[in-house]
Amino acid sequence: MTPQSALAQKPADAIILREDHGAIAMLILNRPEARNSLSQEMIDTLSAEIAKVRDDKSVRALIVAANGPGFCAGHDMKQMTARRADKDKGRAFFRHMFESCAAMMMSIVRLPKPVIAAVNGSASAAGAQLVASCDLAVANKESRFATPGVNIGLFCSTPMVALSRNVANKHAMEMLLTGDLISAERAYEIGLINRVTDIGAERHEAIELANKIVSKSAYTLKVGKEAFYKQRELDLESAYRYTAEVMTENMLARDAEEGIGAFVEKREPKWEDR
Repeated sequence: MTPQSALAQKPADAIILREDHGAIAMLILNRPEARNSLSQEMIDTLSAEIAKVRDDKSVRALIVAANGPGFCAGHDMKQMTARRADKDKGRAFFRHMFESCAAMMMSIVRLPKPVIAAVNGSASAAGAQLVASCDLAVANKESRFATPGVNIGLFCSTPMVALSRNVANKHAMEMLLTGDLISAERAYEIGLINRVTDIGAERHEAIELANKIVSKSAYTLKVGKEAFYKQRELDLESAYRYTAEVMTENMLARDAEEGIGAFVEKREPKWEDR
């Protein structure tokens, strides 16, 4: 599928590129020489691009991909090390970076549109966090995942938040305590990713998956994604009470009326996204 030309004005050396594939936006990490590590500029730019996708009514799904041999190597350690020369030894900068990175990850979770990671190569530390923060993820068979901070004396505490909400406790703890790289197949087995593809096929697979999703009502997807993340943090009784209210309101929406009517009448629904 050929990207739309509307975004061709973005320079090729921009650290975040955007391609549009119909109703699907693809944001591409573009610091291949630095393994797409998350510098402060990279975090800020990605946050801004996610906000644009949020406000773009023509976009119904988002894919996060990367150029180069690796998906994302985590935080930019060279940039962080340089800030140790600050008067406070980098404390203010480190806090700002971790907080702004967390806000960017939360903006993915809170985006009222499904987000799919298309992973090539390694995704380490905050890179693994980025994958875990997306709603879905596909990766090629040579991709690797790790939270290796323990190997350099910096426990992956913020990546742990997203990781521990994707995989079972013991799988998460093994990754966090050993720092070992795991294969794409292992990441699939423990639930960190949804699909494993051939090398170079990860973006195509992500687009195919997104196309299947964007054929649904955008309103319904928005309601469902928000409810999924909110109910997960509630106790069982509260989760059922909350989701019962969500379904009641959803049932009264125009698209639910149309979708159920189409099902009964054995025809294709015509969504109005409301």
